[in-house]
Amino acid sequence: MNYKTVMVGLALDRPNDACLRVAGDLAERFGARVIGVAASDLRPPMYFAEGDFAQKLLEEEAGAIRRRLSELGAEFRASVEKRAASVEWRSARALPVPYMLQQARAADIIVVGARPETMVDPSVAADPSDLLMQAGRPLIIVPPEVQWLDLRSVLVAWKEVREARRAVFDALPILAAAKEVTIAEIPEENTRRADAVSRVADVAAWLRSHGIAAHTTVPEKPAGVSEQLDKIAANVGAGVVIAGAYGHSRLREWMLSGVTRHLATESRRCAFLSR
Repeated sequence: MNYKTVMVGLALDRPNDACLRVAGDLAERFGARVIGVAASDLRPPMYFAEGDFAQKLLEEEAGAIRRRLSELGAEFRASVEKRAASVEWRSARALPVPYMLQQARAADIIVVGARPETMVDPSVAADPSDLLMQAGRPLIIVPPEVQWLDLRSVLVAWKEVREARRAVFDALPILAAAKEVTIAEIPEENTRRADAVSRVADVAAWLRSHGIAAHTTVPEKPAGVSEQLDKIAANVGAGVVIAGAYGHSRLREWMLSGVTRHLATESRRCAFLSR
């Protein structure tokens, strides 16, 4: 199993260098093609604008969107074209999340930039949280300071839920390419550590059946899960953390668990998340 098509989502409102570097690394490592995607739509005119003035504002913004999408297409090709088996650029004047969800059918894996946990302008960039909940594809969420996809050490954040099983399966190519793999489970309150030790041992045995050797670790005492994961990741020098994207929908609001939210918005490492 390999990734044959990598999709990278570009934002109009911030640099995309880190995402493009990681997408290029994936393309080179797996001999994959890369699809670049960007979209933006018109914002409603200011409340005091009306008539011809409002129309002029909308036309100017539409022109700015066209120019920015063209610039991003050129940036994408310049960064990735020589590293990928082939490249394709897809863009539209549309809301980014619905547009990227439509394009996700063509990809094995999606690379997007991390966003701080603040309001994302839905007209200029896709919120990774929305993509996580709806795309049906694994995401690599890339902090802006990341220079490359560092697979020298990879950490699996295990939890006994469906999403974690899905994530580890989806990440098999990444795990096979990693030099070192560590599986960690952070015991929660009222959870026996021995049970956690047994679970990560099973995961390690399953990975061995796929030719992947893995270490396991379970902290002695329950504590803050995000903090303990960060500490373990630092101790093993992890460049990527693999985890299930836990959450649920409530009407039109996407709710992520604290750990998933931390990995998607605050981590300094690439987060491989799947649901």
